[in-house]
Order: sequence, then structure tokens, then C-alpha cells
Amino acid sequence: MDRRKFMGSAMATAGMLTGFEAVSGAEKAPAQFANKLSLKILGTNWGFTSTTDAFCAAVKKEGYDGIEMWWPATKEKQKELFTALKKHGLDVGLLCGSGEKDYAAHLDAFKKQIDAATTQFEQKPLYVNCHSGKDFFTYDQNKAFIDHTTAASVKTGIPIYHETHRGRMLFAAHIARNFIEKNPDLRLTLDISHWCNVHESLLADQQETIQLALSRVGHIHSRIGHEEGPQVNDPRAPEWEAAVKAHLAWWDTVVEHKVKSGETLTVLTEFGPPNYLPTVPFTHQPLADQWGINVHMMHLLRKRYLA
Repeated sequence: MDRRKFMGSAMATAGMLTGFEAVSGAEKAPAQFANKLSLKILGTNWGFTSTTDAFCAAVKKEGYDGIEMWWPATKEKQKELFTALKKHGLDVGLLCGSGEKDYAAHLDAFKKQIDAATTQFEQKPLYVNCHSGKDFFTYDQNKAFIDHTTAASVKTGIPIYHETHRGRMLFAAHIARNFIEKNPDLRLTLDISHWCNVHESLLADQQETIQLALSRVGHIHSRIGHEEGPQVNDPRAPEWEAAVKAHLAWWDTVVEHKVKSGETLTVLTEFGPPNYLPTVPFTHQPLADQWGINVHMMHLLRKRYLA
């Protein structure tokens, strides 16, 4: 089948999505936020190729509450970000992390990013989300990242979360459990799609660990993974019903915790571009519309979690 016929066939199945969307999107969760301001949904610039101003304009037009972006490396880029945020009336969450393989250099770069993102802003971020450490660093080495962010959060009043991400400190559920049990101030950005991939399962055999992790979540990356990858090609497709329902159940639990505590929940719609998004062989053409999927997730989350 050539690409034109393939894409035509895919479009012909679009009508199949309606019934599944009715199950996953319109259905209310066991707990909902009574105050719409208690749920803030942000858009990602991952895969967006134009300017920060154009990105913010597009996010605002879709109805998002704000954006999540990496802390800009230069004063010029920082000014560009905060000017666009003010112009379009958007909130912001910031990403921080480093990539050096040498531990000392890695930790030093991480600390500098955290210190800058929590003190050198023109608009206070809702939170800082961390790509923390490395999966091959020791426990004590990775603990230094938690210690630094805990002190920075206390000092500035900005929530700082550590993401459950492959290749990072919290790359697997059982590894994260050890950190959670030994570090009472540790708070998570839940991107549980990574754990589905790492453990090659929907985590049914680690319920106690998952429930412990869900009790520590401050922020969610709402990408849906599956047993063989961190991102389904399109969450609206009926073949992914089991994966979607598993993620919704995990997010439902986080929302229930937040409703009971009276805390605000931030969520990033974070379906990514190729190669996270599968492509047609030989063409590198994406199999689905990344932007459209993320907007779909925004509407799904609002329908499900707002009373």
C-alpha cells in the first residue's frame, strides 16, 4: 500500500474514534475540581518550529492556560519568553536538567539551571520540572539533586518536581520507590508512560509502588505509553483503549488526592513529534497530528476533571 492509500485508509477509520472518545473523554472521573482554576493545562513547544511568540499565540488560541518550556540559556531568550507570556496572558512551567556524563559536571550544570530558573525570572513560574540525574549514577549521587531542589523550593516557594523519565534518576518504578521512601520531600512529575515502556507492562504487578508514587505527584505529563513504547500513535484510536484507560485511572487517583488536599494540579499535554510519534517508513511522515492530539488531550482532561 502506498502512502496516499495508507493515509486515506487511516482517515476512513476516523469515524471509529467517536465511540471511544465518548468513553474516555466525556466520562467524568470519580473526583473533579469544583474550581476551574484548580486545574491548569499547559502546552508544549516540543516539535513547534516557529518563534516563542508564535507558539504562545497558538497555545492561547487553543485555550490552554499556559506553556511548559526549558529554562532559556541566554538573557535574550529569557526576555523573548517573558515578553511573549505577558503579551498573551499565559502561565509558565519551566524545565531544568543537564546531560553531562561526568557526575560533578552534571550536578554543577543542574544546580546552575535550578538557581537561575528560581531567581532570575520576570514572571514567577508555576513550578520547575526536573530531568534529574542519570540512571547510571549511584543513589547517593542522585540524592544530591533532590537535596538541592528541596532547599531551592523552600527558599523560593516554587514547587520543584522530579520527572519519572527514562535515562534519568527515576527511570523505573522500583527505583523511584526507593527514592520516595527515603526522601519525604520528594515530589514527582508523573510521566508514567516511561514506566510502561521500561517494565514492558501496564504495571498491574506493581500496584503498591504505583500508588505510593501517585501520592507524591505534583505535576503530570499526560502522554500515553504502552508496553512497547512511551507513546501510542494516536490515543483516539480504539486499539489503545486499554492503555488509555490505565493512564486515566492513574491520573484519576492524582486528581482525587489534589481535590482532597485543596491543591492545584498542573498538567502538560506532551505527545511528542517524530521519533516519539511513529512515522511512515522511508518518508519520515508522522502517522498522526501531534498538535491535534495534544489539543484533544487538553479537552479530554477538562471534561473529565472539572465539575
